[in-house]
Amino acid sequence: MGYPQADCDYENLRKARISENKARMASLNLHRCADELRSIISSSHKSSKPGTGKTKAMGMVALRRSDRLKGRVTDLALPADRDYLELGQRKRLVVPSWRRNGLISRGGGARGSLYDPVLGICCHFCRQKKLCAEEDCNRCNTGDINQPCTGKTECSVCHSSNGIMCRACLWVRYGEEMEEVRRMKNWMCPHCIEEKGIKPYWICNSSLCLKKRKMTPTGIAIYHAREQGYKSVAHLLMAELKREAGK
Repeated sequence: MGYPQADCDYENLRKARISENKARMASLNLHRCADELRSIISSSHKSSKPGTGKTKAMGMVALRRSDRLKGRVTDLALPADRDYLELGQRKRLVVPSWRRNGLISRGGGARGSLYDPVLGICCHFCRQKKLCAEEDCNRCNTGDINQPCTGKTECSVCHSSNGIMCRACLWVRYGEEMEEVRRMKNWMCPHCIEEKGIKPYWICNSSLCLKKRKMTPTGIAIYHAREQGYKSVAHLLMAELKREAGK
């Protein structure tokens, strides 16, 4: 069922607005400006030959090609007293002397809270590239970037980023001491433990891995875990998963 009077009113209002907009454009001389722009664009297209602009741009600026696409390995270097040390045909990354001296002067306690995007190794849990506070770490203590960080764990099976944990996250999330992990030559990360079925319900409880499982990240759950009598967040989750599986 239609409304002819309402439709007629709408059309009249629409035509009145169109006429008003056309009059405003004419007063601002926008039609002439638009015609001039169209003529300029059309003339430039006619005068330019295919490929001319591209060839000129290529001649002015050298094209950047990714070394990865060329099959070559990119050599990294930092501004230093010597940009790199020659080791045969390979280049070795070196940290500047002023930076190494600063690390030594700070001492181990201060290094544990110092973020360093170059020397720091990313923890799988807190995802912070902080220097460790271990006194025997040649990487964080002397700035030798080619040395491993003794303040981070490494899985003996996968040797991947999943097994890299700092001292604090290792203790809070899994209740393990760094000294104990160092003594264990066959220490495995939670991913490898779960894959091999060594310890049921012992899973990685980082926010990234819990989201992949469609589970809610725990956040700072260590206080709740300690109140419930568990050693770490992993022990709390293991108990909850066992309880759900038994229902």
